Amino acid sequence: MSKTTLAIIAGVSAAAGSAATAAIFASRPQRKDSLPPTASSTPTSNYAPAPLTPVSQLPALRKDLIPPVNPTGIFQYGFPGPTNDLHPTLSTTSSFDRRTRNPAWVAEHITAASINANNADRRHSYFVEDETIPEKFRARLHDYFRSGYDRGHQVPAADAKWSQDALDQTFLLTNMCPQVGEGFNRDYWAHFEDFCRRLTNHYPSVRIVTGPLYLPKRDHEDGKWRVSYEVIGDPPNVSVPTHFYKVIFAEDGKTGGDVSLGAFVLPNARIDNEKPLQGFEVPIEAIERASGLEFAGKLPAQRRKRLCEQVTCSLLVRDYADRQKNLMESPPPKKLGAGPTPK
Repeated sequence: MSKTTLAIIAGVSAAAGSAATAAIFASRPQRKDSLPPTASSTPTSNYAPAPLTPVSQLPALRKDLIPPVNPTGIFQYGFPGPTNDLHPTLSTTSSFDRRTRNPAWVAEHITAASINANNADRRHSYFVEDETIPEKFRARLHDYFRSGYDRGHQVPAADAKWSQDALDQTFLLTNMCPQVGEGFNRDYWAHFEDFCRRLTNHYPSVRIVTGPLYLPKRDHEDGKWRVSYEVIGDPPNVSVPTHFYKVIFAEDGKTGGDVSLGAFVLPNARIDNEKPLQGFEVPIEAIERASGLEFAGKLPAQRRKRLCEQVTCSLLVRDYADRQKNLMESPPPKKLGAGPTPK
């Protein structure tokens, strides 16, 4: 991934605008004076955070001063937030962002046994609104109607075929974000999901965290970077992410063993299937800074391995129509060369 891409991802903490793709994923070199603050272009997990100010150096509270006001008294009427709804299901654990009506992140756990099970049929599953979310903050089915976007699974249905109930729960709108359909959700993104499933041929346990990003784009007129993204629904309700990330933890199965980490950021746009997956690899710290989330704070550096140095990070492309035709055929084969399982 280019220095421009990493600088944008690592240099911002909030974002949006699918037009960022052109600036972020441009393959030609950029002039140094056109870049936001730079970041390392080499994916790495050896990250040293800035030291925190010791408590002893913080301004001391005056014990002799009695304030004439009580700002925290507002809590008698309720806590304003922000509130992130932690939402566990059989197949996922997620945190929902009430402001964007999208999940902030969705985590899953897959193994060879769970992927190869075939105890469910997605033809019996339906997209449903998640009634655990307060109504005024909920994504609605009609928000997606004629929006031009797919209801894009963050944890794919194909990862939960070990149970009909587990598969059904992947169709909750709290597991969805608006995604470009042709060329992304039904193509490159689906192949990427298949890559994740095929990791279970090499690792006994694979954990994946997926979610949206809202990255900035550079205004060609004044050169400034701005956050801009579409909102779908009538009235406008659900934010359209500019990008999506996946953070992959491929575990060797040993207590205190090695964990192969992979972090990827893809634009919410058509992507040529010939584009190498490693072109979207970024340092995990870049996603953390852009999303405001932390993924591996408790994983010591000595246990970390770079995923794409342990396995070949590449996609196997299979036509979408082909996948749909064989929707509920046999479970995914164990060979690494198998094509993607339908979402």
